[in-house]
Amino acid sequence: MSEVLLPVLYTLFVWWFSTGVILYLDGLPRWTFKWTMLAATVLLAVALVGLSATADDTRTSGAYLAFTCALVVWGWKETAFLMGYVTGPRRTACPPAARGWQRVGYAVQAVMYHELALLALLATVVALTWGQPNQVGSWTFATLWVMRLSAKLNVFLGVRNLNEEFLPENLRYLESYFTRRSMNGLFPVSIAASLAIAVPMWQIGVAQGATTFAVTAWTFVATLLSLAILEHALMMLPLPSQLLWRWGMRSREDTARRA
Repeated sequence: MSEVLLPVLYTLFVWWFSTGVILYLDGLPRWTFKWTMLAATVLLAVALVGLSATADDTRTSGAYLAFTCALVVWGWKETAFLMGYVTGPRRTACPPAARGWQRVGYAVQAVMYHELALLALLATVVALTWGQPNQVGSWTFATLWVMRLSAKLNVFLGVRNLNEEFLPENLRYLESYFTRRSMNGLFPVSIAASLAIAVPMWQIGVAQGATTFAVTAWTFVATLLSLAILEHALMMLPLPSQLLWRWGMRSREDTARRA
């Protein structure tokens, strides 16, 4: 039982805590951003080395380390985006009159560098672990990438809860690319496809006869995918999900008071 429970609890904690830390750092005065990015880049280098070093490690500790390293790589990308270092060539709001493919083009320009950076990081993670028995890092990053892409497309097409409160002031122009709607055609497809993948993952993770490493590895990825499905669901539910990270967003209030 602990072979499943501990990875679940670890994933929940890291997901919640790391998100709050990034939001907190992003809410600090802008002069701190360069130091935050420097520290994040050092951690990125360490994480990439860690992924390479654990690629052939099929112990339980190897699964934990690979999972953590992949999350650190993802965290670098989140930090670079929210602090405005890696966004896109377009840094202005979408023109109100833009419709159809023109609006799509503007939206792509707004996040182009960010998306290219994601692809580069994904390729790097896959290359470092290619052909090795420990694929937790690649599975983790790929899951985050696919589900984040799905979330972006759904927000662009229209959801009830846009969670625009998470955007820092320097990225407020991105709100103009969001759409508030009760439903869009992609959303049920996203949920159905994600569940169709998550359920077999859980089944493999708890299957009798599976090694401790396999149970740990699949539980990590299945839990992460389940959390991503929950985040998708929250986009359609009138629930204040930002309350989960209220502590991380207090830095914005403190910075605003000092300004």
